[in-house]
Amino acid sequence: MAEKFVVGFDGSDAAKRALDFAIQRAQVTGGALVLAHVLEWSPYSFLTPTEIEERHARRKEEMARAERAILTPAREQVTAAGVPVEAVIKYGHVAETLVKLVKAESAVQIILGRDGNSSFGSRVFGSVAGSLVQISPVPCTIVP
Repeated sequence: MAEKFVVGFDGSDAAKRALDFAIQRAQVTGGALVLAHVLEWSPYSFLTPTEIEERHARRKEEMARAERAILTPAREQVTAAGVPVEAVIKYGHVAETLVKLVKAESAVQIILGRDGNSSFGSRVFGSVAGSLVQISPVPCTIVP
């Protein structure tokens, strides 16, 4: 069975660099990639039925847009490189959702890009990469 690498992918330049790195890694090892796009989504417990319906419609629109604009071009790039690929869109806290995906896929590594811009918010609230390296059950590669 080929090793699987989960790639956190949001379409940014940093994510594209991480994808290039992951493709090379998969080619060398004969592995496969799982492209994961995570949309932040916080549950609200006090919504009216109308608000729930509107929220559900927005969620479907966001997922379709992410599939079309972000995951499809990335999946095509990986396929063109001859690497087996799956793509998933999930809702939730990014680091926690990636960890759940790693466990579900029995992946051996998480690959993520970072842009190098450390804002005040990242220092106070933490970054995805920082959270991920603390909670991941597998090695994380953060591609600069």
